[in-house]
Amino acid sequence: MTQHVTRSASGNPDRPYDELDISSRAFWSTSADVREKTFALLRERGTVTWHPPFQDQLLEDPEDYGFWAVTRYDDLVEVTKRHEDFLSGPGILMENLPAEFVEAGQSIIGMDPPRHTKLRRLVASAFTPKQMRRINDRIQANAAMVVDNLIEALERDGGQTDFVAECAELLPMHNINDIMGVPDGERQKAAHQMKVGTSWNDPELVGETREEVFTSLLGAMGYMHQLASGLAAERRENPTDDLITALALAEVDGEVLTDHEIGAFFVLLTIAGNDTTRQSTSHGLRGLTDFPEQRAWLLGDLEARLPDAVEELVRWATPIMTFRRTASRDCELAGQQITEGDKVVMFYSSANRDEARIERPHELDLSRHPNPHISFGGGGIHHCLGNQLARFQLKALFTELLTRLPDLEAGEPELTPGNFFNVVKRMPAWRAQNAT
Repeated sequence: MTQHVTRSASGNPDRPYDELDISSRAFWSTSADVREKTFALLRERGTVTWHPPFQDQLLEDPEDYGFWAVTRYDDLVEVTKRHEDFLSGPGILMENLPAEFVEAGQSIIGMDPPRHTKLRRLVASAFTPKQMRRINDRIQANAAMVVDNLIEALERDGGQTDFVAECAELLPMHNINDIMGVPDGERQKAAHQMKVGTSWNDPELVGETREEVFTSLLGAMGYMHQLASGLAAERRENPTDDLITALALAEVDGEVLTDHEIGAFFVLLTIAGNDTTRQSTSHGLRGLTDFPEQRAWLLGDLEARLPDAVEELVRWATPIMTFRRTASRDCELAGQQITEGDKVVMFYSSANRDEARIERPHELDLSRHPNPHISFGGGGIHHCLGNQLARFQLKALFTELLTRLPDLEAGEPELTPGNFFNVVKRMPAWRAQNAT
């Protein structure tokens, strides 16, 4: 085994890097199946492993000496529950990005108690099952509208169209903006800026040079904050029943939220709420195409079987692949000594394929029950706040798709390379009855 040597960020004795590469852009430009072969080998180590920092970053940090990779299911769950040992505040991304960008978009996922506790409690009331049921009629209406649009696009484009642009990205756009209270005229622009803000690895959207990327990212964040601030000012004068109103009028320990805090949560919800549903929908349709027997089983009793199917589609997609934590103190994890200041990266895409906790993890099994996937997090204080919203959206959309377009198929997806979102950028779709 070839070992490279480095020093930890806080000056510990030299420690060896693991020989397996999960730090290069080349690795993250391969398919999920190829990456899984490496993750499977890392899980066999039976512990967490030390790796070089992500290569070719937008911001090079001479104090960044590497990260611990958490690839096993049980280890990931442990990290999420030890929030005092493993902090979110220093950043949640595997790679380094401009501080202004991180500050503008992290909100509660980049906070630690006690501030996290107060803000999460404040916004959690908008995402309870009861509140989701209250807006379920709107979610279903939006799902029907989106499938209307897809049918029109298939007819307009000669029987084949881009499923992402014409369906997958539209439903969460409308639902999130309904919840937040964004007017229709701003929704499309906000959705585009959201895509820009999550596409630092996509030169088509943000440019080639570092200067172009920084300008694009900060411009997107600036637009989203300006939109949220303007809406908050309006709602303070003319309250409605949307989430922007709740945030604009809320108090935490007698203090109102600042426009920056409202803007950061708006960015977080717009990005996280969109991507979870968009990627699960796209990867899900591709999965139903690759496993036709699973589609046939689901169509046998769609209403009764869809809740379990949605859980499996979310596991299969794993829309957010990594989250980072930072050690707050010297401690132990999976038999390894972690040093204060060390980066600890959780690999959800690996944990969701861990044979120790998921039976037949490389098979799409829509009847899987129980399904202990951790696509919404492994528990703990940062468990996905919008998990019920994502489930409601996916159930509504796949009900419409499989009822009205039961023979819809997907071609090979075009993926955006990256280590955070499992992005399907484009994906052709057609009806099997129209295939030639």
